[in-house]
Amino acid sequence: MILKKILAVLLNKYFLTTVAFIVWLVFFDSNNMLTRNRLQEKLDGLNQEKQFYLDEIRRDSTLTHDLINDSSALEKFAREKYLMKKDKEDLFLVIDTTADRHP
Repeated sequence: MILKKILAVLLNKYFLTTVAFIVWLVFFDSNNMLTRNRLQEKLDGLNQEKQFYLDEIRRDSTLTHDLINDSSALEKFAREKYLMKKDKEDLFLVIDTTADRHP
């Protein structure tokens, strides 16, 4: 008796049509769930990359502003980044090699 009811529901044309429609949407449609998940992951990665570059632009903008307006900051930047020195001044470069020895 219960088996007949379950079989009747499973063989119902509306049930079969609904199942076929869901299978079509999930697997075969051009906007299927697998493609949507892949695109969502790609979008999340691109949003993270966008945020990274916006932060870098903000950081570089403040650095540029500081370098344009403050000559001592400009001198410090030139000495640290480009190893520039004043006339009649010796420059000693110390390189830490302990990080290279230990993986």
